[in-house]
Amino acid sequence: MTGRDRLDLLILAAIWGGSFLFMRIAVPEFGAVPTMALRVGIGALVLWPLMAWRIGHLPLLQQPVALLVCGLLNSALPFVLFGWALQTLTAGYSALLNATAPLWGALVAAVWLGDRPSRKQLFGLAVAFLGVLGLVAIRGGLGVRGDGLAIALALIATLSYGLAGSFNKRYLLATPPLVVAAGSQMGATLLLVGPAAVFWPGEPVSFKAWASVVALGVLCTGLAYILFFRLIARVGPARAMTVTFLVPLFGVLWGFLVLGETLTLPMLIAGGVVVLGTAWASSSAAPARKPD
Repeated sequence: MTGRDRLDLLILAAIWGGSFLFMRIAVPEFGAVPTMALRVGIGALVLWPLMAWRIGHLPLLQQPVALLVCGLLNSALPFVLFGWALQTLTAGYSALLNATAPLWGALVAAVWLGDRPSRKQLFGLAVAFLGVLGLVAIRGGLGVRGDGLAIALALIATLSYGLAGSFNKRYLLATPPLVVAAGSQMGATLLLVGPAAVFWPGEPVSFKAWASVVALGVLCTGLAYILFFRLIARVGPARAMTVTFLVPLFGVLWGFLVLGETLTLPMLIAGGVVVLGTAWASSSAAPARKPD
């Protein structure tokens, strides 16, 4: 990697880490479903003109069902689940849980695609699983109330990312990445626009919440994808996906600096174990899509 590539990687990690901060601000006022409908809708508006200019519309029309499913697994479902989880969990803690996405990606690929993990990957899966258990224990377990339910929703969201990674490899491997990005955001918008209208807040929403939603759509979805694809073109997908292991660090940092969230040593240690384990587990496997 050149110095510019490393800088792009850090900027991308900072943007995606910031998504948890913006969700934490917007969701309490908008609600999870309207927040995420606006996020994917704005993201689609950013990505669609670029796709139309560089590639055209034909690839989008060739696989509408696959792109709709990708939009469900890769955006609509996990975004909404994280939105619900963030009404209870902090931004930093949620970012640490998001680091399990490549872990799920490796497990799903092994079961669905028959990508057998190596010994190194199996060791990484075990280490990451211990880290997840540590994060769960810190918040009091996986009961059906409070933090436990929120943790379960966040882990289901990252499982959805893992399913999306294998689905894309199975059905969208030959589709240009920009088409997958724009098409999936358009599909996610179609899936969420109706529920968003039903759950639209009855009270006026503050400027801060609106600004956070716009940042989610423009920065964390539209521009972040553009930056990610530029990294893929310059350094390859494997190196570009290393951003997954930097996102939790920025998620924790923004939560601490902007929202004044409390950081504890056990939380940081458990989160570090998750990141290290998933790095080992996904070292040779096709990783799932990033994270939030």
